[in-house]
Amino acid sequence: MTTSSSGNSEFISTAKAARQLGLSLGAVQQMVENGTLAGWKTAGGHRRIRQDSVDALLSSAKAPRALTPRHGGRTDEEALRVLVVEDDPLLQGLYADTFAEWSLPLRISVFQHALDALLEVGRAPPDLLIADLRMAGLDGFEMIRRLRENPLAADVAIVVVTSLSADEVAESGGLPDDVTMYRKPIPFHELHGYMQALISQRVRQSASKSARKA
Repeated sequence: MTTSSSGNSEFISTAKAARQLGLSLGAVQQMVENGTLAGWKTAGGHRRIRQDSVDALLSSAKAPRALTPRHGGRTDEEALRVLVVEDDPLLQGLYADTFAEWSLPLRISVFQHALDALLEVGRAPPDLLIADLRMAGLDGFEMIRRLRENPLAADVAIVVVTSLSADEVAESGGLPDDVTMYRKPIPFHELHGYMQALISQRVRQSASKSARKA
């Protein structure tokens, strides 16, 4: 059965749901299996998903928890834009409290759900994304795959902080070569150095552009 995208209870195909959500077929199938999306299987084994459950998921995308930026003498436009995706409220608070203590020019947003973060990156790509891998609903593996397929997010630096071992990550499909992986507990010393390097790179690039314009 096909439908319009109006908020009703009719059913759509997995492919149509994937297009509306901007996700892969596998991710949508996973969300049906874990109950994030409402659906059923036909006698032929094809999934049919309730349009209103897709609409509800899109409309429930939550705004990020925005932290007060620390500019370190620089303008807001020069601050490093960092998006953190972590579903543990305690770790969210730890990220927030620790970043607030650093004298770095940062503009931080914290998301609890990978889908919300994915939609936000589509609207305004950050400079750096820090993510967990095992999260309810859409996991970090799928989120990163979708980001690397999006030309608008091609320049986003990605750091993974996970409790999974390297073997467990490989068994789940692995990560792109340009993704940096750290093990939990959160290695804030390494993150501080990583973010300092990104900021220095931005300063050099800005100086180079100004010199060419002069």
